[in-house]
Formats: sequence, C-alpha cells, structure tokens
Amino acid sequence: MDGLSQRVERFLEQRNLVTDVLGALEAKTGLEKRYLAAGAVTLLSLYLLFGYGASLLCNLIGFVYPAYASIKAIESPSKDDDTVWLTYWVVYALFGLAEFFSDLLLSWFPFYYVGKCAFLLFCMAPRPWNGALMLYQRVVRPLFLRHHGAVDRIVNNLSGRALDAAAGITRNVKPSQTLQPKDK
Repeated sequence: MDGLSQRVERFLEQRNLVTDVLGALEAKTGLEKRYLAAGAVTLLSLYLLFGYGASLLCNLIGFVYPAYASIKAIESPSKDDDTVWLTYWVVYALFGLAEFFSDLLLSWFPFYYVGKCAFLLFCMAPRPWNGALMLYQRVVRPLFLRHHGAVDRIVNNLSGRALDAAAGITRNVKPSQTLQPKDK
C-alpha cells in the first residue's frame, strides 16, 4: 500500500487539471491537497454507492476525461498517446457491448457502479498500470488475430447486400414518386 500512496503523492505534485483545481481549493480552504483528494474520492464513492443517477456519473467518468485526453492525443505530434487512447476506446466499446447484455442483472449488485467506475479508471490509468493496454494485449488482440478474417468476410458480405438493396430501392422509384415542389 505504501507504493500506492507514493504514486498518489507524485500525481498530486504534477501539474494538470485535477491538481490545479485541488491547488485552488487548498489555497481557499487551507486543507492539504491530499486530504481534499481523499475527501473527493470518498464522496464520489458514496455517491456511486447510494446516489441517484450513479449510472450517469459512472459513464461520465468513463467518457469525459478519456474524450478530452483523446483530443489532446490527436493534436499532439506523438503517435504513442494516440495508440493508448484508441486502445482505451476499443476496450470501452467491448465493455459497453458486454454491459448492454448483462446490465439488467449486474445493476442489482450493490457495488456495481463503484466496481464499474474502478474498472474504467483502471483502463485509463497511466502506464504501466493501464488496464486497457493489458486487456487488449491479453484478450482482445488474440481474439482479433484468430477471428478477423471471418469477421471481415461477414462485414464485406453484409455491406455488399446493403449496397444491392439500396440500388434496388433507388431503381424502383418512379419519377412521379420523387419529391416535387408544391404548386401554390
């Protein structure tokens, strides 16, 4: 646990949006940043446990910061940060798909939104603790490499059928069925 507290202290010494807000609060209240951060995490956890709209809050946590970091990654010249956030979004999308089918069952668990939020924070954590990169390397990539050929064939087949159906629909439209300006 000592390593975690050291990492938190190092994070609180960095300059970013969170530490800027905590610094401003520290100046106004006189409380140290680490106590303010611990209080914020405690309140957030309690809200995720008992608050109305915990699902919305959890989804905002899993979406807002990663979206902001993704925009910054796009605008930076480095490719490495792009890969990190693209990997996060792949894992987030797969998690969202799995959650869609299991949400009705899982939402009845009392600590579901705290666990989901912790999972999403784990997925966006900085390296080497980045859960999205770990999950991608250990689960998603092996499955993708094993099955991408079959998935590509299915997608090509479906897109071909969709184009044929669209072409058939447009061929069957008579000129009198097209939108004409109304006479006044």
